[in-house]
Amino acid sequence: MAGGKQTPRQKMINLMYLVFIAMLALNMSKEVLSAFGNINESLAESSESFVKKNNAALSNLELKAKDSEAQFEEVKNLAVSVASFTNSYYQYLGSLKSELKATVDDPTDYETMDKSAYLDEKMLSSGNLTKAGKTFMNEMDTYREGMLALLGDNPKYTPIIGAIRDDYSGKDIVVDGVKKKYIEYHFVGFPLIASITKLSSLQNEIKVFENEILSILLAGELTQMVSMTNYTTLLKTERGAYYQGDKFDGSIVLGRTDESTVPNDVNLTLDGRKLSKSDYQIKEGRVVLNVTAGQAGEHQIAGELIFKENGETIRVPVDQSFSVIPKPNQALVSADKMNVVYRGIENPITVSMPGVPSNKVSASAPGLRKLRGSQYVMVPQTGTEVKISVVGEIDGQKFPSSSTFRIKSLPRPTPTVRGQMQEGSAIQMPKNALKVSPIGATFENFDFDIKPVVKRFTMSIPGQPSVVVNGSRLDRKAQELLDLARAGDIVQIFDIKADVPGVNVKNMPAILVQLTN
Repeated sequence: MAGGKQTPRQKMINLMYLVFIAMLALNMSKEVLSAFGNINESLAESSESFVKKNNAALSNLELKAKDSEAQFEEVKNLAVSVASFTNSYYQYLGSLKSELKATVDDPTDYETMDKSAYLDEKMLSSGNLTKAGKTFMNEMDTYREGMLALLGDNPKYTPIIGAIRDDYSGKDIVVDGVKKKYIEYHFVGFPLIASITKLSSLQNEIKVFENEILSILLAGELTQMVSMTNYTTLLKTERGAYYQGDKFDGSIVLGRTDESTVPNDVNLTLDGRKLSKSDYQIKEGRVVLNVTAGQAGEHQIAGELIFKENGETIRVPVDQSFSVIPKPNQALVSADKMNVVYRGIENPITVSMPGVPSNKVSASAPGLRKLRGSQYVMVPQTGTEVKISVVGEIDGQKFPSSSTFRIKSLPRPTPTVRGQMQEGSAIQMPKNALKVSPIGATFENFDFDIKPVVKRFTMSIPGQPSVVVNGSRLDRKAQELLDLARAGDIVQIFDIKADVPGVNVKNMPAILVQLTN
């Protein structure tokens, strides 16, 4: 689907999408529908990330054009036009997605989004495009032709131009000698959630193209700026570190970086110790030090650089300092897309702020309570996200911060019999063992130690009516039904209901047991 340069994550998403489309030709299961929904969520998150990045890049270009019109006006105009075509098409696809989601009662319940009739009838009638179908193709044509006209034949955009021309051509597709319209091939007959995911993929791809174009524009202009000077800017500060809210008293100075600016003599000391010629080298007008950083704390470089000019000695004083901090012995690592808490259960949360003692850090959020030190626990209930507000205090000054977590429901449990999960076509088990085996449930590969309790299930054997069992073990009626089964019969246990206190647990799939005697 996607063209041009793509991230490994985007390639993976596109590959998964194609795999799931292929699975439609087999047997559409509820799990596949849920997988489409998860891919759609990931694509939507990725698109929102690119929207923010692209808006920031465009604002940066507009600011540069305001300050240096002659240099940046042309690239800014191109960026604005690219953003205009992209946003128009992006918003149209978004409105179409919203319309499709409105056809179901719960757009987050992907397992119910298996129908295709609404989109089929909306786009096609008797093999011909409807008004809505023509609008869809016109929007694609407008985006494609507008972007190709803007990019022209500039070789910098060759991969993007090729991808837009191919992926958004809207041409008919020939399959096994049969010609199909673009809409018919990509959307007709597919489950609703698959079509929504396809639209999300289109949205994500055009935002990727926009991001790549803006990156090329910015990189090109910045390269040109760097090549114009033999000078660089230096930041001179009176302190080594500043807290949020402090007055920043740094100053910007201009420094020569060409090799012709070389001092005739260097007279420097580090913490009072005179530096020898082996402790530094002259490179592009800079005195590059080659000394160890020393112990933790602040270090002083003092002295002078001496130049000879018209027979006179020019002395340039040096008075600089730098700070050395201990090497870190612990890393703070976070997975950007895993900022998730689960509804209705206790989620462990660690709250800390670098440089602030734990007793000077406080956190608050709905469902959050402190245990001890930096350890908290959160039990989210309603909503789709929760913001944790954190305040740290240093020297009487407060520093606020916050983190937002997505709230998700618990995953679907996996049924078990005697603690066994079904890995093949059925679990092999003697009849007498099944009679006394508990029917259970587990959250497979889930990080939380939560065990659902089975409250009810239905059991059936070939040729006999099903029986409903309350509890987690076979009752008398179920055991009598099992006595009618023969060796080799498949016992089906389904409609399994399990509880986790305070949480609505999703329904589980059936589990099969083949009797060995």
